[in-house]
Amino acid sequence: MFGKKKDTIDGRRISPGSSRSPENGSSSNGPAYIIERYAAYYPMNHKRRGMALIFSHYNFAVPHMNFPPREGNRVDCDQLTEMLQKFGFDVHIYHDYKLSEIKDVTSKVAQMDHSDNDCLLVAVLTHGEKGDYLFAYDCVYEFSAIWSQFTADQCTTLAGRPKIFLIQACRGDDLQSGVKVQRDGIARYSIPTHADFLFAYATIPGYMAFRNTTHGSWFINELCKEMRENGHKFDFLTLLTFVSQKVA
Repeated sequence: MFGKKKDTIDGRRISPGSSRSPENGSSSNGPAYIIERYAAYYPMNHKRRGMALIFSHYNFAVPHMNFPPREGNRVDCDQLTEMLQKFGFDVHIYHDYKLSEIKDVTSKVAQMDHSDNDCLLVAVLTHGEKGDYLFAYDCVYEFSAIWSQFTADQCTTLAGRPKIFLIQACRGDDLQSGVKVQRDGIARYSIPTHADFLFAYATIPGYMAFRNTTHGSWFINELCKEMRENGHKFDFLTLLTFVSQKVA
């Protein structure tokens, strides 16, 4: 995905994209983009890399929950922003948004015209629970509330294009054997039945993720390191494999 420019399929190296607000986008009623059925790579030669949305949560006000601030979150947000901009993403950051505000942002982005974009990336840095539940500033919600807005029938101009979701959050209370730090760490990706989606989680179901209060999370740290060192040589799945080998 982030490889050197060899041809029209293997991608290209591009400079950071210009800033563009979601509110200025247009409707996604354009034609769906269909790639070759057995293509090994997604075409990454459109005019723009695409949008990157970062939902960064540090403070919480969830009823009946006593969440401490997510120390180290700013480090994750800053280095992820730097790496994504380096690879040409149009990055938008949303700090401590309520669920209604998150849905409003994703709904507007889903209705934009992405015809000239290579892909979409959404990162969520927050607390989480078992069962794919994440926490907004004010409440818990199912992760599907976000990604389901970008299926091919809901966002036609992203049909046939990569939709990448990075989730830095716990997915339970268990500890991985051999791990003895604080909270936030094992990298794994999965592709669900909805085509062109890729979910990259900081940990496997049922387990905690690990985060250093000074240096940020293991997962985001290693991902940014791989993007920095190997992002122009390998596709994104390969980068995630490298991350998994180091963090698992």
